[in-house]
Amino acid sequence: MSEMKLGVVESRFADIIWENEPLTTKELTVICERELNWKRTTTYTVLKKLCNRGIFNTTDSIITSLISRDEFYATQSEQFVQKNFQGSLPAFIAAFTSRKALSKDDLSEIKELLRSFEDQKK
Repeated sequence: MSEMKLGVVESRFADIIWENEPLTTKELTVICERELNWKRTTTYTVLKKLCNRGIFNTTDSIITSLISRDEFYATQSEQFVQKNFQGSLPAFIAAFTSRKALSKDDLSEIKELLRSFEDQKK
């Protein structure tokens, strides 16, 4: 998959769609006018851009996602680790924890995640 990025405004726009899908283009323009203070033309322009990137689809004025929010952000995370840490998750974790201490709850949750991944491999 090619590198996927969203700017701050595009990210908020995408979140609106993910939170409300499926929705009509009319419903989206109403929400964007209320929440982003956008005109209809701005909404359609950004929607077209994200449809061209393969994130959303519009058929018969109904908007749906082609990838879920979780899939999108998982892909972004993978690309970030690949680009900035040569794909090394341990290097990323080392860099992250060098500036932010993990709480006991964080460590417990991470250990549980790792155990569940190990169980899936069996």
